[in-house]
Amino acid sequence: MLNKVRDDYNTISKHFSETRRSLPKEYHSLAEYVKNGDKVLDIGCGNGRFIYALHDKKVDYYGIDTSEEMIELAKLKFPKADFLRADALDLPFENNSFDKIISMAALHHIPGNDLRSDFMREAYRVLKKDGLLILTVWNLWNHKKPLVLLLKYFALKIIGRFKLDFKDIYYPWKDQEGNITADRYVHCFTASELKNLAESAGFKIIKAWKNGKEIKSNINLVCQKT
Repeated sequence: MLNKVRDDYNTISKHFSETRRSLPKEYHSLAEYVKNGDKVLDIGCGNGRFIYALHDKKVDYYGIDTSEEMIELAKLKFPKADFLRADALDLPFENNSFDKIISMAALHHIPGNDLRSDFMREAYRVLKKDGLLILTVWNLWNHKKPLVLLLKYFALKIIGRFKLDFKDIYYPWKDQEGNITADRYVHCFTASELKNLAESAGFKIIKAWKNGKEIKSNINLVCQKT
């Protein structure tokens, strides 16, 4: 499944980047937790667009993504930044390396609670003491399309025709002509589930909130390594 996630984003990378040329306002607000002089890791950086939120700050930025194609697009878009293809479950950094970690809309693409726990433990490992993990996942519970998908895969799970977990779905990506070019794996988080996952890894919750009214509104979490 991890390979599928990588391959899907390699497939849709150009269209994905074209449709994400700017950074939504709610993501800009996450940059308030980043200070001048911070060493920042962006996990699941995509085309690197979180850099827009850091334009007025002097930071040491690193972006990683599992998709080789996304990383190449990020390098073209922001040639002065440091990007590398890397696995969020096995980060190529020393312990206590970063002041802040940003991860926007990436964790919900990791299958299974064990691997999601590995994601959190790796983030904890490479953060400095008192460092912050600033995390967002999609909130798909208030909108018709994802709820229909949830019901579909719930029913398939009940009759033994879907081998993933409850609250897992495949979320389609469509090209300019409306053709489905990838069915992306997504885990539909609840706010309490996300907080429990962070606390189980040793984080202290600083702030948790939901925002947005669009089909992909977010659950947001800021937590601290103590």
